[in-house]
Amino acid sequence: MPGLLVAASAALIAWLAHLALPAVPMLTAAVALGIVVGQIPALRPALTGSLAPGLRIAARRLLRLGIVLLGLKLSLVDIAALGWVSIATTIGVVVLTFVGTIGLGRALGLPGHQPLLIASGFSICGASAIGAMGAAVRARDEEQAVPVALVTLCGTLAIAVLPALWRPLGLSSTGFGHWVGAGVHDVGQVVATAQIAGTTALAVAVVVKLTRVLMLAPMVAITAAVERRKPTDAAGPHPAIVPLFVAGFLAAVLLNTLVPLPEWLLTGADQLQTVLLAMALFALGASIRLGELASTGWRALVVGLTSWVLVAALAYGAVLLG
Repeated sequence: MPGLLVAASAALIAWLAHLALPAVPMLTAAVALGIVVGQIPALRPALTGSLAPGLRIAARRLLRLGIVLLGLKLSLVDIAALGWVSIATTIGVVVLTFVGTIGLGRALGLPGHQPLLIASGFSICGASAIGAMGAAVRARDEEQAVPVALVTLCGTLAIAVLPALWRPLGLSSTGFGHWVGAGVHDVGQVVATAQIAGTTALAVAVVVKLTRVLMLAPMVAITAAVERRKPTDAAGPHPAIVPLFVAGFLAAVLLNTLVPLPEWLLTGADQLQTVLLAMALFALGASIRLGELASTGWRALVVGLTSWVLVAALAYGAVLLG
């Protein structure tokens, strides 16, 4: 309970920070708060002691439950309305960014699952994708912490950088929304960035972004299938081809597509999902040690920044093709 209560308190503080500064998404504030807490030496005994069990539950189980509820944001009808060209180019951006980031991460010698987790976060849907992929391959919390920090950093930078490039790149408001949806990582960061160009841009950005989110299920399933082919002594027990929370995510998508759910239910699920993810991301952020990251994580930083530029460039190309 102590760790869960601290994570819940952090989610409340992140929500208040978002209310005070609407441009800062709640999930971004939660990660940032976790990172700050993790750097305070006096708090580390508690973080690794009495608070550790609750924080571990938040970082794992609550994250997975939040991903299931994320499926209620998606409707296959809205995604189909984009047209086949936009859907195909969005899928292409995800796949090319994913493969390119993994290749770069391995070329630079990133350890363990870091290349896979960074690729998932930057290509699909930010910290949620990192948590989903980490659960599928049974990555340690420490392996997920650095990718979460990187995707949060670059997503926050995008809130400032992409609007500054809107006019110079000659994009219409609709084109800007498409670019943001295809190139920014977290849903909250997409909303914070696209709303600058108006409601039409925001609507397009959210639908394109949710199309990327839908790629979470097949990407996780394919990765889990690959993991199953590895020798048991090298990879541990074989993961399920479709983890239970991914099946729940797909079920939520189908439910929202086929059943006219009441608005109050969707609103409540959205708020609960945001709180659960905020608690989980605070817990992951609290496990980051910036001193260690500065001395050993420069390669991960290079991979993250390069992946950020890659997904933005591919997304811009997708807008031009559309």
